[in-house]
Amino acid sequence: MNSPALSQQLPEKYDAHMSGDIEVANAKIVLNDQVVLGSIEIEDGIIVAINEGGAVRSGAIDFRGDFVIPGLVELHTDNLERHIEPRPGVPFPHKTAILAHDGELASAGITTVFDALRVGSLTDSKTNYGKYARQVASEILELRDEGILRIRHMLHLRAEVCSDTLVEELSEFGPDDRVRLVSLMDHTPGQRQFRDVSKLKDYIVGKYGYTDEQFAEHILEQKERGDRNRDRHERATIDHAKLFGATLASHDDTTTGQVKKSKSIGINLAEFPTTLEAAQACRDQGIQIIMGAPNLLRGGSHSGNVAAAELAKHDLLDIVSSDYVPSALLNSAFKLADIWDDLPRAIKTVTQSPANATHLIDRGKIEVGCYGDLVRVRKHKLIPIISGVWRGGVQVG
Repeated sequence: MNSPALSQQLPEKYDAHMSGDIEVANAKIVLNDQVVLGSIEIEDGIIVAINEGGAVRSGAIDFRGDFVIPGLVELHTDNLERHIEPRPGVPFPHKTAILAHDGELASAGITTVFDALRVGSLTDSKTNYGKYARQVASEILELRDEGILRIRHMLHLRAEVCSDTLVEELSEFGPDDRVRLVSLMDHTPGQRQFRDVSKLKDYIVGKYGYTDEQFAEHILEQKERGDRNRDRHERATIDHAKLFGATLASHDDTTTGQVKKSKSIGINLAEFPTTLEAAQACRDQGIQIIMGAPNLLRGGSHSGNVAAAELAKHDLLDIVSSDYVPSALLNSAFKLADIWDDLPRAIKTVTQSPANATHLIDRGKIEVGCYGDLVRVRKHKLIPIISGVWRGGVQVG
């Protein structure tokens, strides 16, 4: 267990301030395919040794038999947007919001996050999803370079292909912005996530207080915009993802035809397929499937889409995202462990699998040569409780 990792990247330069030397001992270590009692040694932020046995050397942190798992890797979370605008039409200072978001994720055991930022403004007669991604991205990068953030932040650009301004907003980003994930979004009513327009109406009316007439006008405006922009903006997004060196993901695939198209344009990651048919098509096409933790914990989708637990039972689930509830990520992994009767496999859905899907070979697993990103977990009446989070050997939660 002390052999070097097959692949290793040096710590990124902005992580130098978060590199510590620690040893944790007497822990149930969740490895790739087994759980062993042992200790982990971290030097300069990197795992240098994994030893079996319950011995606790002087200076080591005694985990008293608690689980230790890799730091969680979060690919798709809307949590930052919730902090930036805690209520509709009520903006909050960005850096304050980013720090609150960062701290919340650290407390949830997430040590790497892909901050999801929408590119492509959407406006109609009443709502206004204005431009914000470039400004917020710059502020995240600034805080990260200053060593203020507790966890590792990368960017996930959610490209709204039906937006009139998508290409303009994508063009504000470049290879140096560390955009590691780009997803193709199409929230045009009547298809994908919003194929059931009645569910969309419940959401829009509840959030904005639309009248029936205003909702009908909203639908017409969105459909016209989507028809005008969809194809050319999809091509532009693919080109930009290649420029960034980012993984390209689909979003809300519903039919076999949509999945086949996704595969034809180079997509290997599907976020939240909405039907069993689409999920099975993803598996057949070799596309990894990501589902939302809230769906799994609630027992179903709030939009009426396929239940994540059903996909898990059909072996059609590879990665879990917290989506809009950061604390749900760890809870969902332990729920999957019960469904599959396999804790290492379940933990991989929130650690190694999302890391691998975005070509991050230096995290998401407890292995010599990888980052010393760890989470200490114990169970209380079937609920996982976090009692410590370390990023690169430095405690952050």
